[in-house]
Amino acid sequence: MRFGRTAATFLRRAWDQASHTSNPSPHLTSRHHESALAVGGRWARRSYSSRASGEEIGRQQKAVMRSSYFRRRGDSYRSILIAVAATGCLGGLYVVVSDSRVDRRDSEGLPPKKKVVLLGTGWAGMSFLKDINTDLYDVQVISPRNYFVFTPLIPSVTNGTVEARSIAEPIRRMCKNKKKEVRLFEAKCLEIDHNNKRLLCRDISDVTVKGKEEFIVDYDFLVVAVGALSNTFGVPGVEKYCHFLKELEDATRIRDTVVDCFETACLPHLTDDDRRKMLSFVIVGGGPTGVEFAAELHDLVHQDMAKLYPSVQEHVSVTVIEAVDHILNTFDARIQEYAESKFRRDGMFLKTNCQVKKVNEGEIVYFDKKANQEVALPFGLAVWSTGLGTRPLVKDFMVQVGQGDRKVLATDEWLRVKGCDATYAMGDCATVEQRKIMEDINLLFKLADADKSGKVTVDEFEELMELVRERYPQIDSFMKKKQLRDLKTLIKRAEATDQTDAVEVDLDRFKMAVEQIDAQMTRFPATAQVAAQQGSYLANCFNHLPFDSEAAQGPVRVRGEGHHRFKPFMYKHLGQFAPLGGEQAAAELPGDWISIGRSTQWLCGGFYPPFYPPNGGLNPPFGPAPLTSQQVVNCQRRMMASKTGAVNGASVHHESLYWKDQQAPFR
Repeated sequence: MRFGRTAATFLRRAWDQASHTSNPSPHLTSRHHESALAVGGRWARRSYSSRASGEEIGRQQKAVMRSSYFRRRGDSYRSILIAVAATGCLGGLYVVVSDSRVDRRDSEGLPPKKKVVLLGTGWAGMSFLKDINTDLYDVQVISPRNYFVFTPLIPSVTNGTVEARSIAEPIRRMCKNKKKEVRLFEAKCLEIDHNNKRLLCRDISDVTVKGKEEFIVDYDFLVVAVGALSNTFGVPGVEKYCHFLKELEDATRIRDTVVDCFETACLPHLTDDDRRKMLSFVIVGGGPTGVEFAAELHDLVHQDMAKLYPSVQEHVSVTVIEAVDHILNTFDARIQEYAESKFRRDGMFLKTNCQVKKVNEGEIVYFDKKANQEVALPFGLAVWSTGLGTRPLVKDFMVQVGQGDRKVLATDEWLRVKGCDATYAMGDCATVEQRKIMEDINLLFKLADADKSGKVTVDEFEELMELVRERYPQIDSFMKKKQLRDLKTLIKRAEATDQTDAVEVDLDRFKMAVEQIDAQMTRFPATAQVAAQQGSYLANCFNHLPFDSEAAQGPVRVRGEGHHRFKPFMYKHLGQFAPLGGEQAAAELPGDWISIGRSTQWLCGGFYPPFYPPNGGLNPPFGPAPLTSQQVVNCQRRMMASKTGAVNGASVHHESLYWKDQQAPFR
């Protein structure tokens, strides 16, 4: 009897807590609550006498509500209450859920949250989505694909080293652990109307509602992270006859085409010339993606395919065409030299200083600058990997905001689109335009000339540079490249003297001291590193944007008073890898550290694991966290064990080779 009374009391507590909470579950209506409560009450009342009347339960309920145990404070209130009404050993179970993913602002009469619409599900978009506080914003995502792709492993999909499904992660799975619901619309944005803050979208799936393919989405803040297309540079025939290597579908098509080329070459009625043409694989572009794909393809055709198609192996050729002097031109010269010599040793053909003029069916025509002649190269498969182009959506938007003469969308150092309010852009579709010192040279001189004497002393100059070096990051780049110890050296270079203590410079000399600094301004590379860091930075700014009382943390305002609200975006380069095939790779890491060879391939395998975590265990920025020495050793052992299928005598499934201590859930 006492147990039944306790169960009934707890049931009433659960009902009262769920009905009085500020964010009730949308799935349970009041009618459902009342009917379930009545059933639970009948179960409970059967186990004790009728002395436990409704008034008594109500008094107990009020006492419970007055207790601090069942009171929760704070804006993000979460609770799951389970009430059990039982008789004897068996009884009933009823769960009352207070859903924390429903906004409590409607019930409390607070103003609605600002709506943030994110376009794109790439590195920048997913890094932003991971860190944005959904308690502060109504976040919506619009993308033609509902999954994220780990792009560094796309070349490995082309030869079957990694399965396509292993490097794709559903967006909805990533969003399920957010505090508030994030809505995802699998659609393509056709037009951005920044004046009215509206987006025109279209459902491009295979299953649509006829006559309702297009729809409108309003926004308060827009984040553009749609990425870029492969740049064809207007070369005729590229889009029709070449494969690209940007999306997961591209890698799958390339893999199928490689197999088809070998199968066709084995047909009995073909001549040797036909087989040589069919097994000629051409890669246009000697950047990191093109080089990695060429290395992966070479390993495939000379290791695996050679065993399956021995009769046509002698006709296989791999050719890399590059328009400049060297492949991997963004890497150190030592890496370029090693990569070129290795490719030639492996039997691959390098065509540097060659510019493609047109692509015909089964033939690439390029101009050899060294021989000063055009050459026609037959192919069975041609892959175009030569840079990035602008998407039509971004082109139209650039015309609206007065950037129609540009190739990419321009933003300021805070990732705000120039010429447009409440719109941000990041990733491959945008570039950050840093402000030049010479644009503010007069204001800087006035800021440094504290005594209004018309001249600036060395100490005043040094104080100014220290004050604004965060606003103009090219100052640090210049000092690092020129190996300058302090800022006073700039005055020494301008005055051509080592005695700077008593030197005073006027405006002209001031300009001479800093005019070379702007020459060190460079654009951020279009890499996943930059995009991921931009997404995390912008999300952090959004998380602090509603709190106006916070002190400004940014650099001093040169044009105005006070400080900027936030610090400008600063890219931190973490290094870059270039797999070269044959279990070898090259790495260029911060501190001018260069590594080449098999040990570097193990380092690459540690940073980009050979198998993607199947359960979505992602760490910022969606790759594995930096490894300890023991984890590297374990990774090497597992990589070696993948060839034999055993670790310490135990059978190992390939998809389990991702080390267990890196399986942190997505947050």
